[in-house]
Amino acid sequence: MPQDMANKADGADKEETEERDDKGKMTVSEAGRKGGKATSEKYGRQFYEEIGEKGGKIGGPKGGRATKEKYGHGFYEEIGHKGGQAVKRLIEEGKKAEE
Repeated sequence: MPQDMANKADGADKEETEERDDKGKMTVSEAGRKGGKATSEKYGRQFYEEIGEKGGKIGGPKGGRATKEKYGHGFYEEIGHKGGQAVKRLIEEGKKAEE
């Protein structure tokens, strides 16, 4: 690993320990960073280039058009509303936990 990346990783490790909740459990962002780092170390840059290329060929705009044709405009309104309600609920729970 290049030295500048090693320094960034060291800094991230310090931040990760500060992100742990009061029970010492790992936060979602910490878990994601840790998993991404492990994957990067295991597979390297070429892996990400290959999966990115595959994703561009398999998915892309065609997938969104197919979903829209299958479910219609209302589907996106519904899932957007559900997502917003979930975020609202989580924010309220977080505020209650702080009190």
